[in-house]
Amino acid sequence: MPIKLPSHLPAFDVLSREGVMVMSERQAARQDIRPLRIGLLNLMPKKIQTENQFARLIGATPLQIEFSLIRMSEHQTKNTAAAHMEEFYRPFSEVKATGEKFDGLIITGAPIEHLPFEEVTYWDELCEVFDWTQTHVHSTLGVCWGGMAMIYYFHGVQKHILDAKAFGCFRQKNLAPTSHYLRGFSDDCVIPVSRWTEMKQDEIDTVDGLQTLLGNEDTGPCLVEDKAKRGLYIFNHFEYDSGTLKQEYDRDIESGTPINVPINYYPDDDPSQDPMNRWRSHAHLLYGNWVSELYETTPFDISKIGEKSTDLRG
Repeated sequence: MPIKLPSHLPAFDVLSREGVMVMSERQAARQDIRPLRIGLLNLMPKKIQTENQFARLIGATPLQIEFSLIRMSEHQTKNTAAAHMEEFYRPFSEVKATGEKFDGLIITGAPIEHLPFEEVTYWDELCEVFDWTQTHVHSTLGVCWGGMAMIYYFHGVQKHILDAKAFGCFRQKNLAPTSHYLRGFSDDCVIPVSRWTEMKQDEIDTVDGLQTLLGNEDTGPCLVEDKAKRGLYIFNHFEYDSGTLKQEYDRDIESGTPINVPINYYPDDDPSQDPMNRWRSHAHLLYGNWVSELYETTPFDISKIGEKSTDLRG
């Protein structure tokens, strides 16, 4: 089954050209099936690029997905046309007011790592989002800064500023081969990393119920499961396109910002060559496993989401 998108959303044409099965709302209405409802709380400045990246991954499963785009209520983006935001996004305040529920929610990263969480302009509303997920979302996936914010809010685990940016493609060890989220994973895998902050494994280990599934000795924990909060926190970027790190590198070079050549990204670490995508297959595995887990554990009656009896299997 395909992912259901508005036919005039840019991602519809992008993914169609890539061979991802997409379906318009009119086509989806003809099928007698309850699609999985997955929301994307998009905190990234380049909204359309981020929409494409996540829609590509969750749209590659055999299940019908209804994809909803959500934004912070008062925060205004400067990098995406207002018309696009008005047509395709709903503010969280509206989503919350309607009482609707979601099988899954993805909370993206945001380029505000240097700020203490409480100094982020929309922190109070984001805390409302986190609380709301416990009663209105079956499983939440926090990505990079979004995952760091969730694990800090729920468990008090701090982020730490790095001396140098962790930047490149780093090999992660599979620490939980029997996890439902790592079905089909190799003993290790490569994932893009792009951040100035880190979470520390020893601090995560002090919290009962948190389990690190993927990690690297140099860049720290990568993927953490939080069963009690029905959450996954991934601090790196499986969703990145082949050229995303290159775009970030070229941007910093052009602006004169000190930056290292991303590690293990270009052939022979030579930025004059085209970068190689070493993470695509595992990216599809992780997101496919997450969607499959949603399908297997979410209640058919979506109104039951958030009740104790519908917790993910333990």
